[in-house]
Amino acid sequence: MGAIAVAAGGPVQSKSYPRHNETILARISPGRTSMARALTLWRNPSRNDEQNHSAVWQSCDGDELNVNFSQEGIIQSVWLSKIKAKPSRACANALSMAPKFGTGLGLRLGDGAARVLQLYGEPDSRSPSTKDQQRLELLYYAFDWAGPDVPQMMEVLCTVEKDGKPGRVIEITLSASSL
Repeated sequence: MGAIAVAAGGPVQSKSYPRHNETILARISPGRTSMARALTLWRNPSRNDEQNHSAVWQSCDGDELNVNFSQEGIIQSVWLSKIKAKPSRACANALSMAPKFGTGLGLRLGDGAARVLQLYGEPDSRSPSTKDQQRLELLYYAFDWAGPDVPQMMEVLCTVEKDGKPGRVIEITLSASSL
């Protein structure tokens, strides 16, 4: 139940959302999903740097899926972001699975910032941030309370509310405990 705040007109119920952890981003569970499985799910990456243990896929919508994987081929972190540039290769060859780019609880790029709170509760921390000279807000969630067998950290980067328009999710990162 939410806390009661007293306003000029009497008591007002403030929103309080339960905390939930997250285990999946773009159908990948950091710390569990192998790079071989990601290649089965998403096929040929736009960039694959095995020496630096990273791969990138792009969608026709300008969404980008990035992963870092261990030497053993287990994905350790996964992040989704909106990019301003068009896909590096023809759209016909770019990833067509963008609708499946989201978290297990259904958070997607472009969702309102309020949806993050509805799905995951209050973050462990909030801080101002910038990217490409744009003012943003970083929401940080630590999931150590959920146990060692789940990804341990999620960051959600949102635009800030401006001119009455709500902030929007532009980047989501989910990482395993080994990072």
